[in-house]
Amino acid sequence: MPARLDHTIVRSRDRFAGARFLTRLLDAPEPVAFGPFASVPLDGGVTLDYLDDGAQEIVSQHLAFLVSDEEFDAIFGRVREGGLDYWADPHHRDPGRVNHLFGGRGVYIEDPDGHSIEFITHTYAAD
Repeated sequence: MPARLDHTIVRSRDRFAGARFLTRLLDAPEPVAFGPFASVPLDGGVTLDYLDDGAQEIVSQHLAFLVSDEEFDAIFGRVREGGLDYWADPHHRDPGRVNHLFGGRGVYIEDPDGHSIEFITHTYAAD
């Protein structure tokens, strides 16, 4: 049986602020307290568990979400309404643009802890 991702920990200065930033973009329910974590449930039973790190500097992680075209439109609308900076590329060299890789659309933003969050409508993996 192949392994299936169950959860991953996202280090944060404020676990609920980081988790709420994501749930607002996704228009998802409020994060749930689970021990020391603020948990964000995703499709497929996977959770992102935000943890207060206590460090002054958080090492950036990259989180990519595959969404439908309709979900992308809604998320991108919330990005723009919130006045958030966004880029077409992970290195932030193409600001204020959306990419069209692999016949889909993609955009990168940063959360309050500097994690790179990517929303794509078509997977980069080979079909």
